[in-house]
Amino acid sequence: MTVQRTERRTRTYLDIDFDKKDLAKRHGARWDADRKRWYVLGDVPEVLASYTSDSALNAALQRLGENVQKSLDSNHDAMPSLRRPPAGDEQPDFFVPSLYDVATKENRSIMDVAVFRLSKKDKRAGQVIRYDLPDGHVEVSSGPAGMASVWDYDIVLMAVSHLTEAMNRHREGRGEKPSRKFRPHVSEILKFCRKGDGGKQFEEVEGALDRLKATTIKIIRNRPSRSGRAVRDVQAEGLLNSYRAISYTDTGKLASVEIELPEWIYKEVVEAKQPEVLTVHRDYFLIEPGIGRFIYRLARRAAGKGEAKWAFFTVYERSGSAGTFKEFCRMLRRIIDANDLPEYSLAEEAGQAGPLLVMRHREADATSLATAESSGG
Repeated sequence: MTVQRTERRTRTYLDIDFDKKDLAKRHGARWDADRKRWYVLGDVPEVLASYTSDSALNAALQRLGENVQKSLDSNHDAMPSLRRPPAGDEQPDFFVPSLYDVATKENRSIMDVAVFRLSKKDKRAGQVIRYDLPDGHVEVSSGPAGMASVWDYDIVLMAVSHLTEAMNRHREGRGEKPSRKFRPHVSEILKFCRKGDGGKQFEEVEGALDRLKATTIKIIRNRPSRSGRAVRDVQAEGLLNSYRAISYTDTGKLASVEIELPEWIYKEVVEAKQPEVLTVHRDYFLIEPGIGRFIYRLARRAAGKGEAKWAFFTVYERSGSAGTFKEFCRMLRRIIDANDLPEYSLAEEAGQAGPLLVMRHREADATSLATAESSGG
């Protein structure tokens, strides 16, 4: 009788956030219900290596890091840009299926810049990002809590969406004029933004509200006055005006929040005869990289239903990225290789002053492409 011995594989635990659980599962990680942590049996996949606390493995990976980086730079491995939707996401949204982003005539140019940070790790507390415009510049500044991220901004998108829907009903005589205050349940925010309802997600909502309130958008423009003299026009407001959070004292979980939108957003949606709002695809919330989210917003604003071309360096400047241009190009090319952003296909094209990012609506016809307006070249 032959006895087979089963090789016992090492269990390596991961230090991984809730929003990365789908990534861990896709690469073989398992959940330890007793220790409340994800782990991997045997060798740790390279994509999960940065989440392990195993010092020996980290040391080995550090020795191999240079070769791995060279391989990524040469092959531009097409990592997916979209995460998997959370469980139960197939159910209808609590409210409306369309999301909106504000772009007033006066503030339309800030749609071409990132009024938030694109990195999850770099909080950029107390920093200022400046974007130069033909007639002035835009400053995005943050407080001690850190600068609002593109993921924090999901809450603003949700509030604007509901304000727009409420105002549409009011114009049709089916409801009262909405106020600047919006009172969603936390579970409704998570559902709308296509996030799971784990405990940490509830905690992160309050942190997001802190950063949104502390992030200020300052727009400085030089323009002629009625008398003909040149004037300097300065406007500054936060991404949120104020908020109030109610939580349960026994569990610490948030139950509900009250959000007051800033005046510049409220006036555009409520007072404008034809508010300029851009519809955002619902899969926008599944875009994992911050740069991927910025590229989608840029394509939505610049390409519309057609095509737009922007120089890599211009995209880099408008993104507010704190990294080097070389690193930005590497990450941008990985998103181009994946080419899985909702609505738009991406390509790289040679330009006179450097590479160009080509953003094209997937349903664009020849006529719209022939008349599409290119920018940022």
